Amino acid sequence: MSRDYKLLGWLLVSFAAVELVNFFTARTLNHLGILPREAHSLWGIVLAPWLHGSISHFLSNIVPLAVFGALMLEYGLKRYLLVSLWIIVFTGLMVWLFGRSAYHIGASGLVYGQFGFLLLAGFYHRKLVKILISVLVVVFYGSLVFGILPTQHFISWESHLFGLVSGLIAARYWNGRPVEKS
Repeated sequence: MSRDYKLLGWLLVSFAAVELVNFFTARTLNHLGILPREAHSLWGIVLAPWLHGSISHFLSNIVPLAVFGALMLEYGLKRYLLVSLWIIVFTGLMVWLFGRSAYHIGASGLVYGQFGFLLLAGFYHRKLVKILISVLVVVFYGSLVFGILPTQHFISWESHLFGLVSGLIAARYWNGRPVEKS
């Protein structure tokens, strides 16, 4: 296993470790999520992706995080880390500024951001393997786009929407500028 995949594995383990602590403490960490326009919840911008409302919520995020993370490593570890950090911060900030007044938690903003990146990055990059990744992401995960619609009050469609937008921006920005593949 390469160093890149080991790091991805450890990042996924960090999500699982926080989920275990949150599970065994009756979800007491969830108050560290994003509560829009509340100064005390600014930390939630970076903490929210690690917090989940249930085991099924966690599982629905960890699987695509693993798949998309592995696919993003095709662009190199540095780009994967840079793009993921951008997605977390931009999405969290937009949710903090414009989200409805409720706690927003979960890694779905990151999932949607990585989806958005993979959706366009191959076409901007213009390499056959990367274009195939973009096409396969559309085929297998294209229905994610419906998650940006406000269909259920307990789902942060705002995180989905801003995550997707941040990933699309990242695909354009980081494929127009070289980032050394590690």
